Amino acid sequence: MPKKLNIGVVGCGYWGPNLIRNFSALPDCTVRYVCDKDEKRLAHMKQLYASVETTKDFDQIVRDKEVDAVVVATHVHLHYELAKKALLAGKHAFVEKPMTQTSEQANELVQLAAKKKLTLMVGHTFIYSSPVRRIKEIIQSGDIGEVQYISSRRLNLGLFQKDINVAWDLAPHCISIILYLLGKPPLSVNCQGKAHINKDIEDVTNISMDFDNGGFATVQSSWLDPNKVREMIIVGSKRMIVYDDNEPLEKIKIYDKRVETPPHYDTFAEFQYSYHYGDMYAPYIKQVEPLKVETQHFLDCIKTGKRPETSGLEGLRVIQILEASSHSLKEGGGRIEIDRRMGTAMATV
Repeated sequence: MPKKLNIGVVGCGYWGPNLIRNFSALPDCTVRYVCDKDEKRLAHMKQLYASVETTKDFDQIVRDKEVDAVVVATHVHLHYELAKKALLAGKHAFVEKPMTQTSEQANELVQLAAKKKLTLMVGHTFIYSSPVRRIKEIIQSGDIGEVQYISSRRLNLGLFQKDINVAWDLAPHCISIILYLLGKPPLSVNCQGKAHINKDIEDVTNISMDFDNGGFATVQSSWLDPNKVREMIIVGSKRMIVYDDNEPLEKIKIYDKRVETPPHYDTFAEFQYSYHYGDMYAPYIKQVEPLKVETQHFLDCIKTGKRPETSGLEGLRVIQILEASSHSLKEGGGRIEIDRRMGTAMATV
């Protein structure tokens, strides 16, 4: 019988308990440690999972040679420090989004994991959701034609963060999905936004991304909207997809709509756009908790040495876009080019 992997989870505030629940339910691993600074949260986790050892000392997890992997689900400003400690100690690392605060930090983690032949994975959960995977299949099949642009909205009232703006908080989900669907990073980024509640922490932002061959995508994020919106529209040359994650059943709707321009014309009177209005259909999608798929994928990658679908390199690319959006904000929405050289020395991560 293969050895179970021992996991240590640091951070059991908002998202950490979901990770603890999913890792605890998997048959091929054991959550050995749960770490947090809040004793009440630790006591609550101990009540739920009696066999778990709780600690306020992260170094205790790092020193334990029986621990195979560390899961980091803390505030963003701690991600780099904790993940680096884990990798240096020879432990695989799963880091929640966004992976780090800067692209330099992200690139360092990518190179360190590659050097030590360790799995570095980022918690871009939506990549493991059934609707997003189905959309990827539809695009690759050519059913909607060439993707012309993607428009994404992630809006709600709160939760306000103190150490990052709304783009860093909400946009990573949308950005990671867009990169997954298009299969490439953007060439440049523009971003505009405003801070209404806390000075210098934007609560409304709009990111635009330019890709090669004319590709284009926008991501709107807000903590100041009355309704919770989780919507992405993918416009193809033949058909269009609307992905609404708030929908309980029909999360994907495919519209047989498009606009065609005449191939040639001699006079203005001959020039007419052709609007095609067809049917709408919603494909059946079997729902599986994305976090269950994601956590199992992390364990599988540790065992096989395969590169995760949301590896450190994917995490780095998202950080580069967020970092460029911050620079653009400071310059009033100016165009910021993405450095594609980072991560190129990566080996097996």
